[in-house]
Amino acid sequence: MKAFLAASTLALLAACTSAPATSATETPAETRRAIIQLLTTQTAAWNRGDVANFMKGYWESDSLVFIGKSGLTYGWQPTLDNYRRSYPNPAAMGQLRFANLRVTPDGPDAAHVVGQWHLTRPGLGDLQGQYLLVMRRLNGQWVIVADHSS
Repeated sequence: MKAFLAASTLALLAACTSAPATSATETPAETRRAIIQLLTTQTAAWNRGDVANFMKGYWESDSLVFIGKSGLTYGWQPTLDNYRRSYPNPAAMGQLRFANLRVTPDGPDAAHVVGQWHLTRPGLGDLQGQYLLVMRRLNGQWVIVADHSS
């Protein structure tokens, strides 16, 4: 009986911790490409002055966390509101460029990205910094669930 309980417990634990079959088939290289594509799409939206489409790369949840110079912001809508307040028009937004990206898969449905950002803003002064993004694949799509930008 003890052997049966031990085997059952191990089988249940394995079932609870294994990744869905659809995400386990993606290679680390495919994960990196998918995340780079997401960041490229975000960059294009930002450079068009389209904050709403830029935000499509973020998890639309109250659990999203953004850590920046003003502290912690929880939630997708407050993060969007902060972006709109800080960058009220295309001139303030400037042109975004990411550099020195390092995408590291942390499992079949998790990854993190380290990189640098730079905003070219003629007449307003350029801005730049570094960031760490925590990425998750949710409902088959990669999204940013945490963003620590400095």
